Amino acid sequence: MPCAYILANVTVNNPEQYEDYRRLSTLAMKTHGAEVLVRGGEVTVLEGDWAPERVVLLKFPTPEAARAFHDSPEYGAARQARENIAVMRMVLIEGL
Repeated sequence: MPCAYILANVTVNNPEQYEDYRRLSTLAMKTHGAEVLVRGGEVTVLEGDWAPERVVLLKFPTPEAARAFHDSPEYGAARQARENIAVMRMVLIEGL
């Protein structure tokens, strides 16, 4: 069975208020067994015109576990805290 990754590119418009989202999303990640592979850090574009601002990469044991995290009440609270302070682009990727 393949594992799954959630890849997010975040544009933060209000860094102070974003801290509340980070706190809540961290709780959701811990609750749902996410392995944090990347959270922030410097990004260097090697090819193309993609210029992500803040990248997050999470690993889950299954695609179902990744969806359960995303659809959970815990992450729902984090999404509410993020409203109007950041733009989120997120995908679920099945992998090895």
